[in-house]
Amino acid sequence: MSGQERKSKANRLILITGPSGAGRTTAIRALEDIGYEAIDNLPISLLPRLLDGPAPVKPLALGIDTRNRDFSTNALIEAIDQIGAIADLPMQVLYLDCRPEVLVRRFSETRRRHPLAPAESAQVGIGREFDLLGPIKARADMLIDTSEMTPHDLRAELDNWFVPRGAGRLAVSVQSFSYKRGLPRGLDLVLDCRFLRNPYWEEHLRALDGRSPEVADYVKRDERFDAFRDRIMALVELLLPAYEAEGKAYLSIGFGCTGGQHRSVTMTETLAQALADSGWQVSIRHRELERRGKTALDRPVVETGAQTREE
Repeated sequence: MSGQERKSKANRLILITGPSGAGRTTAIRALEDIGYEAIDNLPISLLPRLLDGPAPVKPLALGIDTRNRDFSTNALIEAIDQIGAIADLPMQVLYLDCRPEVLVRRFSETRRRHPLAPAESAQVGIGREFDLLGPIKARADMLIDTSEMTPHDLRAELDNWFVPRGAGRLAVSVQSFSYKRGLPRGLDLVLDCRFLRNPYWEEHLRALDGRSPEVADYVKRDERFDAFRDRIMALVELLLPAYEAEGKAYLSIGFGCTGGQHRSVTMTETLAQALADSGWQVSIRHRELERRGKTALDRPVVETGAQTREE
């Protein structure tokens, strides 16, 4: 490993958050075992002091919890923006998600009170925490849904993403978004799909999204679709090995359209599947579908050659 690559890995920062009970503590411990310097429940106000200190010799994993004495949604978003402006400190926000009913069951099984509702039901606390963390989830670079995961499964998932490998492949995130809501943070490549035929103008397709076969078929029947897809694949196949050779660990590709529901979603699914079939480790994000709560079919992690759990 070159000196520049060692420096890049040492300067890496993973900021981990998510609702209580979703596995943040397990993730922090797993990253510490991998070789990260792990700090949990760090007050947000201390983040600048930590980053202004001596240069880290290990990559950092920081756990942020809504129970922190100075936690607020705006404060965390501001901290994310400030850290993101530091050129020599690559940062990823890892959001551990979980379905509310699963969180209720976990609190019931452990007989713990929810930290945001110590004198009320777990459902009340979970609702409050989801309201606080919704904007943070929208800013996340990576999402892992732990609803169907054991702690062992979560550790294995983190190993897939973060264990250094001499010949390991970089992780690729492919995202869809709406231009009306602006670009997602941290994109490396942005591709515009607004020239493709728009399913929105077909009444029977309007309520569907680009993951449905009907919408995907409609978009793919555009005479420009095949050429667009093939040229993107050629570009990506050229760039990914080059980025990997330079020691880059993570690449984010975004497809945008007007509403972020049809064309960009179809292109995201198409590229992610093609990359997975080629052996790349891929995650899928559909930002506007997340905001509408339409995540039931999302598949955020595409492991080598296969797509897995929903987001």
